[in-house]
Amino acid sequence: MKQLEFNKSKVNNFKFPKTLTGIQGLDDITFGGLPKNRSTLLLGNTGCGKTIMAMEFLINGIVIYDEPAVFIAFEEKTDELVQNVKSLDYDLDAHLANNKIYLEHIQINPDEIKESGKYDLEGLFIRLGQAINKVNAKRVVLDSLDTLFYNFDYKMLRSEFKRLLSWLKEKQVTAIITSEIGDAFLTREGIEEYVADCVITLDNRITNQISTRRLRIIKYRGSFHGNNEYPFVIDEKGINVFPIISEASQKESITTRITSGIKDLDEMLGKKGFYDGSSILISGTAGTGKTSISASFAYSVCETGKHCLFCAFEEAPNQIIRNMRSIGLNLDKLVKSGSLTFYYSRPTLQNLELHFLAIKKIIDEVKPNVVILDPITNLMTEGPNNDIRSMLTRFVDYLKTQHITVMFTAAITVGSIERNPSDEGISSMVDTWIMVQDIEVDNERTRSLCVIKSRGMFHSNDVRKFNISDKGITLMPIITGNKGSLSDTKRKAKEHQNLSTT
Repeated sequence: MKQLEFNKSKVNNFKFPKTLTGIQGLDDITFGGLPKNRSTLLLGNTGCGKTIMAMEFLINGIVIYDEPAVFIAFEEKTDELVQNVKSLDYDLDAHLANNKIYLEHIQINPDEIKESGKYDLEGLFIRLGQAINKVNAKRVVLDSLDTLFYNFDYKMLRSEFKRLLSWLKEKQVTAIITSEIGDAFLTREGIEEYVADCVITLDNRITNQISTRRLRIIKYRGSFHGNNEYPFVIDEKGINVFPIISEASQKESITTRITSGIKDLDEMLGKKGFYDGSSILISGTAGTGKTSISASFAYSVCETGKHCLFCAFEEAPNQIIRNMRSIGLNLDKLVKSGSLTFYYSRPTLQNLELHFLAIKKIIDEVKPNVVILDPITNLMTEGPNNDIRSMLTRFVDYLKTQHITVMFTAAITVGSIERNPSDEGISSMVDTWIMVQDIEVDNERTRSLCVIKSRGMFHSNDVRKFNISDKGITLMPIITGNKGSLSDTKRKAKEHQNLSTT
């Protein structure tokens, strides 16, 4: 595990004392972590990841920040907890042996609470205080509050909860307290709104039979914080929160160019190609050569000694490699040299967030100069339009912060060229948009290409004939027999000829 430099710089800019969680993305949207020496209430339904997030907060504290921890469980037994988190590569046995963490399961018997009448937390304070002193803890987790306060009277509940938060503050520990949302008496009465310093909710919802986890910061006293819902995932490395990266707009724009791999297309883009770190959309109907364009781009990138990550959501990598041999592109040698990396996954295997986070992890490992997603429209069936637009925005912003050039391909249904894919917000988001489509010229099917837009550079408005052969891709003016050309020059010559004869 490593500490993010972004987080370190952020936390140093705030006078409000905070404790970094080390959780990917969470420290970004909290602007430096959780309130230091205070308590955070972590709410959520069963299975949304409360215990995992709380445990990662403690493990990161031990491994990254050298802050010992205490975990008090009111539901899971300690041996079960140790076993359950092994899937996340958390070696609690080693931390226990090194006296870096203290685990304890406290059994709460609801029947005893009913029989004894008045009940307070003095016994818990004694045991928790001993645990904190034993390891000199700086971080504490209480999991979960529902069991602890089961069948409490409302007035007693409010009083004891406030006393618990005050006691933890006096001990100068940063604490996470988990609780079920909606079902527990605590959350029904809204005590967290008035008592807790920081409240975070987790949600695990099902949309179109696809599970998606969301995180939201409800309140954070004394600090700015992200207000939106943020997608997050749990995998073998723990929690990953995917925030919108605001730093993308603050990055200095790059003026260097990168060739498209197609000489004629470079000429249409001011004879220099795309801007480094820009986003490009290649959209068109089936069979118009979108993958061929992206493969030519990938081949050119790798041939110049750079690295390309090709993310395929339709064809398998070996099929793409085979098909591209027919246009003179030997992608196999690039894969063997390590300059070209493929990521392949069917869209329905996992939700949109998992796809992008899987790609992000590969990016962190291989450090590509270019990322290609072919086709992005296959992912659009996996969620509502707003979710897709939000995730694409996050992804493009992240790539811009890394100065990575990204190329999307988008499949368009015949008859919906004007509507799709701009409905998904892709075309307005990208820097360069290129359209490829079939047109009829002299009763023959002909591929065509035009540059719809290319921000910050001169580009041709011509519609060019798009040829694919065993020598690659070439573009040329479209000649329509005796009727002239669709290019500006030949069209103007034809108009001048018509005026001369009248």
